[in-house]
Amino acid sequence: MARIARAGIISPGSFSPENPRRGLDETLELFRLAEDLGFQTAGIRQRHLEYGSSSALTLLAAATQRTERIELETNVVPLGYEVPFRLAEDFSTVAALSGGRLTVGISTSAPHAELLGSLNRTDVSPYTDPYELIERFLEALRGGELSTQLQPTPYGTLHRPSIHPHIPGLIEKVWLGAGSDRSAVWAARQGLGISLGNLTNAVGEKGFEESQRDRIDLYLAEYRGSIAPRVAVERVILPLDSASPEQQAHYRDFAGGRLARTTEPQGQRRTVIQPDLIGSSADIIEALRSDPVIDGHTELRVALPYAFAAEDYAQIIGDIAERILPELGWTADSSEVLEAVHG
Repeated sequence: MARIARAGIISPGSFSPENPRRGLDETLELFRLAEDLGFQTAGIRQRHLEYGSSSALTLLAAATQRTERIELETNVVPLGYEVPFRLAEDFSTVAALSGGRLTVGISTSAPHAELLGSLNRTDVSPYTDPYELIERFLEALRGGELSTQLQPTPYGTLHRPSIHPHIPGLIEKVWLGAGSDRSAVWAARQGLGISLGNLTNAVGEKGFEESQRDRIDLYLAEYRGSIAPRVAVERVILPLDSASPEQQAHYRDFAGGRLARTTEPQGQRRTVIQPDLIGSSADIIEALRSDPVIDGHTELRVALPYAFAAEDYAQIIGDIAERILPELGWTADSSEVLEAVHG
């Protein structure tokens, strides 16, 4: 059954090179709007060498002070450039600032490694298994004692060393980006949630939706966690109902320029990509209802495009919250959200 119980947005944190502060501040305002609209989550995508957020946790730290209710998440932090225990400290600090509203999204990747390798630590080896890095990160998040020997603190007391701040329960809010069977199975056996984007490795000759459905089913079959399995899926959604003629033309140009890459698998990994969902709300509702991944259990993440204007993002998520999601069984977190948005 095509039903969506929880939904959120993912922002790229776009900015212009001339005025990065303006773009980042607009992202924070977008998070506040998403909260007003009743979305359950707001996430930031971490990318490198682009005019978008390269430091998701820094931006989320600011977002904890601009929002009150909405859950905040990273989609996702690539571990290839991170030191596991330092990343655990950063996640724990933001989790403390958020009052328990942080979800930890990570991946095994190291994008642009051919360009960034010379700027990384000299002792980092390309042969290190990224899943070993995740294991170290998870162990750090658990906050166990690192020694039985007592150590002095600046306050004149003694304690056994461990990573601080330690946030109990944060380990249960870790999601792994899972575009491959290996990632899906590894996450399942570790009891982690999984986050799936709008591209995935093809399963045999299957297309995007069928490959992603198979990957989710594999994850569910292998799941060994102590809490219920969690699956979030991204979709690029561009509703046209309240868009101006100029916005409609812009959205159609954007989606049209990306359509060719969806017609066949890409690269050695045979990556399959879903076309952007663009059209009237009725068209998009029908597409989501026919999507085998939207089954009443998966959470939806609306992936927002790069370099759109703030008013474009507001129109997109407004139409989705008002016109699309309620037709799929979704209920906003606050019954007063539409009044708050529209005055």
